[in-house]
Amino acid sequence: MGKEIFPGRYTIEQQDDIVVFIIGMRVNKWWAINKWLPVFLAMPPMIKELYVNKDLGCLSIENFFRPRTTVMIQYWRSEKDLMAYARGQKHLKAWNDFNKKVGNNDAVGIYHETYTVKKGQYETIYGNMPKFGLANALGHQSIRPNTDTASKRLSM
Repeated sequence: MGKEIFPGRYTIEQQDDIVVFIIGMRVNKWWAINKWLPVFLAMPPMIKELYVNKDLGCLSIENFFRPRTTVMIQYWRSEKDLMAYARGQKHLKAWNDFNKKVGNNDAVGIYHETYTVKKGQYETIYGNMPKFGLANALGHQSIRPNTDTASKRLSM
């Protein structure tokens, strides 16, 4: 059974700055499973840790898979929380393992992008959707007359 669908249009109430962290991997050589599989398997323990320990600052996670590439979008409470997690035991172990096992081998690639977005510099709309993205991270509310356009939502 899937997530509950919320009919109608919804948005979030901007409360604070947010951090959007995009991370993933790309399999460059399918046959080099000994290089890319350990990278792929390193992520689930970290994700579990983030779900179990909400005090670490990760608000929500969305995952997407393509044949060669994974994309994970994470919403964080602050840059400070994200950087503290990056220096934490589970992440540092995964990073050190990657550098030892893969290094500059072109069989698998990894990437991440970090965006700090100030309050008032983002807006959202969700139509007939389950809670997703920032709505999953922060909760959502029905569109009202003062939030019925993107420009109104950006000016709040």
